[in-house]
Amino acid sequence: MKRTLAVAALAAGLLTALPAAAQDKLSVLLDWFVNPDHAPLVVAQEKGFFKEAGLDVTLTAPADPNDPPKLVAAGQADLAISYQPQLQIQVGEGLPLVRIGTLVSTPLNSVVALRDGPVKSVKDLKGRKVGFSVGGFEDALLGAMLEKHGLTLKDVELVNVNFSLSPALLSGQVDAVIGAFRNFELNQLDIEKKPGIAFYPEEEGVPAYDELIVVAHQTKAADPRIKRFLEAVERATFYILNHPEEAHAAFINGRPELNDELNRRAWAATLPRFSHSPAALDTVRYARFAEFLKARGLIQKVEPVERYAVVVK
Repeated sequence: MKRTLAVAALAAGLLTALPAAAQDKLSVLLDWFVNPDHAPLVVAQEKGFFKEAGLDVTLTAPADPNDPPKLVAAGQADLAISYQPQLQIQVGEGLPLVRIGTLVSTPLNSVVALRDGPVKSVKDLKGRKVGFSVGGFEDALLGAMLEKHGLTLKDVELVNVNFSLSPALLSGQVDAVIGAFRNFELNQLDIEKKPGIAFYPEEEGVPAYDELIVVAHQTKAADPRIKRFLEAVERATFYILNHPEEAHAAFINGRPELNDELNRRAWAATLPRFSHSPAALDTVRYARFAEFLKARGLIQKVEPVERYAVVVK
């Protein structure tokens, strides 16, 4: 009996002395500064879901919102948060990118103007300045919206305002902005007591699309880390839905700047829009949007869906 206990004690001691299992590093570039759109990623980090999946995930906000997909294409990061329209245009340009997951499966993008300003409809944009932050696809969406009202991009002046969508609008630098997220900028303007008016692409001639997606280098789509990453994100998404208060506490942990009125409002507005199955793929949506982009001359040909997006197995 004493020998059995001694052996058990020795085994326990050896287990204690062993180093923790190595975590596979994974770098993820965000599309924007951290905000409620990234809640599944942040919650997965804070609740240890990535760690339990054997991953050491680094989330990094970009200096320029145009850069993340390009850096992944260049092999300088593992994954990037991007947008379906931007991805399909970049694939058409030859970038070796592919969608491997979805964070937000409904459009968030919108054209926003001040409610008490001169823009009351899309057609009122004629001859006015429109701010944007991410080139290549925001002007594509705007162009389609304008076309429905007999206008073209030549009828507006596009101004690159980078991250400063609401400030550019409030300061009068521009008359409207494209790229304003309906869960964020509209709340921001309302808090400033300068309520906005929004025009939604999917109601103005643009097919519905996935707003926030996760992209990888085309040659890395089968990386085994990605499957574990998506499983952890899905786990975090359901944790958010099932335990919103606890999830919010995790989201703001160490980030007091995210616990202001704007981010609390945006948090509530974003919850219904998260993809419940981040790995799932709507192939019809990707094929349809590619046809839309080709019809607008933004891509030269429609690629097979698997060139744009894959299901990670």
